[in-house]
Amino acid sequence: MTAVTDQDHTERSDQPGDADKARAAENPSAETLESASQSASDSAPETVSGGESADDAHARVPDGDSSSRTDPRTDPCTDSSVAWDDGLIARRVDEATATHQYAVLDSRTAAPPTVSPLVYDGPLRSRLEALRELVGLSRTRLDSRTLAEAGRVLDEASARRRLSGQHTVVAIAGATGSGKSQLFNTLAGVAISETGVRRPTTAAPIACSWSDGAASLIERLGIPPRLRRRPLPTGDGESQLRGLVLIDLPDHDSAAVQHREHVDRILALVDAVIWVVDPEKYADAVLHERYLRPMAAHAEVMFVVLNQIDRLPGEAAEQVLDDLRRLLDEDGIALGEYGEPGTTVLALSALTGDGVGELREALGQFVAERTAPARRVSADVDIAAARLWPVYATQRRTGLSEQAREEFADRLADAVGATAAGEAAERAWLRNANRACGTPWLRLWRWYQDRGEPATGRLPSRTQADEEATARQRVEQAVRTVADRASAGLPAPWALAVREAAVRGSQGLPEALDELSVRAGVPTGRPPRPGWWPVAVLSQASMTILQFLGGLWLLGQIVGVMSPNLGVPVLLMVIGIIGGPLIEWSCRMAARGPARRYGLEAERRLREAAAGCGRARVLDPVAAELLRYREVREQYGRVVRAGR
Repeated sequence: MTAVTDQDHTERSDQPGDADKARAAENPSAETLESASQSASDSAPETVSGGESADDAHARVPDGDSSSRTDPRTDPCTDSSVAWDDGLIARRVDEATATHQYAVLDSRTAAPPTVSPLVYDGPLRSRLEALRELVGLSRTRLDSRTLAEAGRVLDEASARRRLSGQHTVVAIAGATGSGKSQLFNTLAGVAISETGVRRPTTAAPIACSWSDGAASLIERLGIPPRLRRRPLPTGDGESQLRGLVLIDLPDHDSAAVQHREHVDRILALVDAVIWVVDPEKYADAVLHERYLRPMAAHAEVMFVVLNQIDRLPGEAAEQVLDDLRRLLDEDGIALGEYGEPGTTVLALSALTGDGVGELREALGQFVAERTAPARRVSADVDIAAARLWPVYATQRRTGLSEQAREEFADRLADAVGATAAGEAAERAWLRNANRACGTPWLRLWRWYQDRGEPATGRLPSRTQADEEATARQRVEQAVRTVADRASAGLPAPWALAVREAAVRGSQGLPEALDELSVRAGVPTGRPPRPGWWPVAVLSQASMTILQFLGGLWLLGQIVGVMSPNLGVPVLLMVIGIIGGPLIEWSCRMAARGPARRYGLEAERRLREAAAGCGRARVLDPVAAELLRYREVREQYGRVVRAGR
């Protein structure tokens, strides 16, 4: 005989006679049962655990939880001849349940069991750590809805790890009329869940545990103590399913919204699911599109049971079963055939018991392995990673190339006029060389022309409003270009973060570049002079002296002070006149190289200053965002690769 009791061992019965009832349950006799039935029908009001009257208990049960009430018409402890007079067209599906008798286990002397917590293996722990790191790195870049599923998986994995690792929580789910409650009772060996033609029949989830220590697991599902049951030990059946916690769920297609909410909530928490389908609704679109297809990753922790095969004649059961396998394959659910991991598909009849033994054997082996909780968590991680794929994965190489960095620096250099500054520095060096090495007459003429011009090396054009506006536009265009190149190929959230970082850095960049152009541009004053300049100056002075000597000599001959001799003074003057411009031309040729190097050096300094400013304000923040993306991409790779 199989008996049922409340799973919650923390409650204590205050009824005097519990021990007598327990002893009677161990050795029932016809007289004892008849006496118990008679006393139960004659006593008013009937008392329940904790001294609460039956009327009070009935009032305490909320509407819709009819499955948890003990109706004297269906209670095996009462007379089975009581008529079904609820005014509804109803029948008892399994008349054999009338022979089962309920008893109360005496748990007052039972000590709380010691339960070992669940332990995840190394790869799963690594995946969970990577997912936790991934969520932490992404909180400031992704919205909370995107990370909600990953956060829920982490929370549920952590909560499940703290609970029993010796139990496996399996839910029985199905549509209205599929016979899942009858299968639940058949596996339990006693009528625990109410069955009938009234729809919906099961209004609230009911838990049945085959061993102690599962109270915390059932509490996690939100099932109250009054809906927790446990079959009495019966030998082989008990040992075969030891560690199983079976949950009978309401109909997933129930007209009551609360019933569907119960199903969705508990399906997200259990370790495995037994889907019960019948020959009429096994291809129901709601079942496949809302539940089976989204749960394809959980194939290894799912059973699909075709119930009511006793209604199918001949080989129709095999044909329906084959069509069911085809539909599951179209849903992307791997089938556990030929020893491969996947969903177990069976056909049975909960009414006749045909095939139930095969399910019990498969379920017992499944529970004995104790790997269902970890496989369920691993599948949840797979689903969370698949949903995060659009915000982390990319099919192209991302980041800033060296060419893009150089082009950005060139654009900033153009904005500050680095090339023009170098050319101005080169011209300033040449002008200084001409002043030092030119003839006195040419120098005097140039001095007269340069009196009203600005000082050498200044860039007056940079102070003009139109030039500043043009420079600002060039800077903005450079920032947009580098941001677009850096964000190319990135998922939308990270591309937006890169562009925002570039825009934030560009604020105040034109003003900073203007200040740099003044500090790092062409230095004010005269450019430095090379070592050969003194020789050139002395040579030019010598040519001037020769011109003066020749001129004075000729003047002396004219006034008669000196003897006539035109050759020597004319020669001296010719040498001075020709030598001065020749020395100036030679110095100008010699000054081209140093002047060019001086201009390039000035351009280089301004380019480096502009590039450094752009790097600090724009490229570094962009690179930081790209580095963060590479970090999360690496963590995401750990989550995905470890699952393959």
